[in-house]
Amino acid sequence: MDRNCIASVVGVSLVFAAGLASAQAPPQPPAGQQPAYAVASPPVTSPLAAPAGKDSGAIGAGLPNGVNQGAFDPATWKYGPAFNAPAGAKIWNPVKAKLLAGQKVSGGTLFNVTDPTVYCAMANAGYDFVWTEMQHSSVTWDQAAKMWGACPYARAVPGARVAYTNEKEIQHALDNGALVVVVPTVDTVEEAIAARDWTYFPPLGRRSNGGGYAFAADMYGRVPGGYRQTINDNVVLIVMIETLEGVKNAAEIAKVPGVTALFAASGDLGNFSGYAQGSPDYERLINVVHDAAINAGKRLCGPFAWRERPDFTCFQAQQQTGAIATGVRVELGELWNTTGKVEVGPWAGFGQ
Repeated sequence: MDRNCIASVVGVSLVFAAGLASAQAPPQPPAGQQPAYAVASPPVTSPLAAPAGKDSGAIGAGLPNGVNQGAFDPATWKYGPAFNAPAGAKIWNPVKAKLLAGQKVSGGTLFNVTDPTVYCAMANAGYDFVWTEMQHSSVTWDQAAKMWGACPYARAVPGARVAYTNEKEIQHALDNGALVVVVPTVDTVEEAIAARDWTYFPPLGRRSNGGGYAFAADMYGRVPGGYRQTINDNVVLIVMIETLEGVKNAAEIAKVPGVTALFAASGDLGNFSGYAQGSPDYERLINVVHDAAINAGKRLCGPFAWRERPDFTCFQAQQQTGAIATGVRVELGELWNTTGKVEVGPWAGFGQ
């Protein structure tokens, strides 16, 4: 191989390597905001650091000029102002803004869909948020993240029904960009607190500051006031009351700070009670959830069919298949479902 050929191969390799490195580089934060993870950062030291090889005594006494003095105790720790929202910070999540104003919000349901094109069509169809189904569908968090990232500023904000109240589920949703978190089958105050803890950053909750797509400049990294500082005021947490145990504890669940709304689960309250919608026993359960929400000053959610029920202000609308069928029927008008008539073959019988 001659020298020119070798130089050409090396040059192509360097270009490829540079391109690969660029493609794998994490998104850069906006000016003045530090990334969740420092990359190749310079060494950092502090004049307040513990001396080498010597016990500093920090467990028993605070450092000079520190707010927290005396023996270290998490129960009495005074939380600092480093992540406070700026004075006068405004709500930037339109779903939260509508709920705070007492207006009605709707979420279109995305079930077993992984195509970003379909997601973006739903997200721009007129809903307030898209309820990406992660409890019953086979969609993975990687697939959900790619859909949400394909059109991060669509009219409908990303939302997800997670599988349970645990840290992995809820933090996957939030770090990938969810602004509405729906938690199913909440039966106890303890479960509601767990859902709250993993949804909110300290001091209200226990969400870890682990980074993710949500922090990137092309998602929420540039929101006014900063994502970390303002997300606690913008996230929407909806807990679902679906069982008899949940109904029994609904009043106390609704009082948990950080819970935005109770969702009276129309299908599963019938499933767990054995009574059909409209029967006195079924309607009693719905009324208990209703009373719990309004007495705690929280919003009340249900299926879209209940949009005229008193005090219901947020709703789960139909899945993408139903939305497509409804849209086509409206679009075609008198031409809807006018299949040509044939007497034989698989389409025989249509258009009759």
